[in-house]
Amino acid sequence: MSNAIHLTARFFGSLRPGGPSETDRSWIETTLSEGEYGLWRRMSGPDRRHSAQVGRDVERILGNEATAPVLAAALLHDVGKIDAGLGTWGRVIATLSGKVAGRDAAKLWIKSSGFTRRVGLYLHHPEIGADMLELAGSDPLTVSWAEEHHRPSDEWTLPVEITAALDAADND
Repeated sequence: MSNAIHLTARFFGSLRPGGPSETDRSWIETTLSEGEYGLWRRMSGPDRRHSAQVGRDVERILGNEATAPVLAAALLHDVGKIDAGLGTWGRVIATLSGKVAGRDAAKLWIKSSGFTRRVGLYLHHPEIGADMLELAGSDPLTVSWAEEHHRPSDEWTLPVEITAALDAADND
């Protein structure tokens, strides 16, 4: 049920255009590496706002334990959505399609074209984002969280206190 609440909140939040505040943007620029910041800037305004909120929440939860790789993981966990290029309504359709047809179908959709391909890319954003971050030279922790953040918690490979904070911040 909490996933439905989270998705509903993200939907309504995505209807407002624009990115995060200048204060948050400046903080993010100094927190991320140059390559990571370049990826972050390519994210949609609503995704950047969500990213900033998750990053700030992780910083609040972990305090001094919120290292640069952990904050980058918080800020860039959804970076793989860039390639899909879907707006709010496309993402709604993609999410529902994934629930009905499953991730295996989405693997086939990636090999097609047009909107169907974009839905497949969206549903595989964790793997795509991890690849993007690895190519940008991100820390392995940052890469791992991007890839694992939609997996069941028993499949997470990072320390429990870090994943608990990252997951809690993303699902608030």
